[in-house]
Amino acid sequence: MARPQKKARREGRTVVFVDESGLSTRPHRVRTWGRRGQTPVLQETFNWQSLSLIAGLTLWQFYCRVYAGSIKSPQVVEFLTALLRHLPGKLLVIWDGAPIHRSALVRDFVATQGGRLVLERLPAYAPELNPVEYLWGHLKEHELGNLIVRQAHELSHHATRALRRMRRRPRLIRACWKQAELWP
Repeated sequence: MARPQKKARREGRTVVFVDESGLSTRPHRVRTWGRRGQTPVLQETFNWQSLSLIAGLTLWQFYCRVYAGSIKSPQVVEFLTALLRHLPGKLLVIWDGAPIHRSALVRDFVATQGGRLVLERLPAYAPELNPVEYLWGHLKEHELGNLIVRQAHELSHHATRALRRMRRRPRLIRACWKQAELWP
């Protein structure tokens, strides 16, 4: 990981870690408080509607999109386009080796960017190197834990609000980098 980051620093590129995750209307159960002697009970709806999230994490900020269903190559290209629009200069995107990241559509999109966008893959089976994983962990454990919703649009609303709250917490972003042991 050090070699691509050193090269990015030499070329003046912004390093962006990217990852995808999913949410469903089934609650992510976490430990909670309850009255003494009374076990808290979650009333599940047994719906299985899902959303997909994709996020890019820089050293000081993160950018996120929410999609219904699963993320495919067109959504990845749309997200990369948004990153290029929001972040000035050259970018180094570091992500895992998912098939959607290696698709012809993504490869063709990167080729049309004239060197402004460079992609690097994380080693296989090393999610702990991606600080976005810790962002997802915080979202699911602390922001959306035990959330009960019936429809995907309600889940999208709560997830978007939680991500906005998280965006206003720079210490949280630094903590994700420190967990991945990538803080410079």
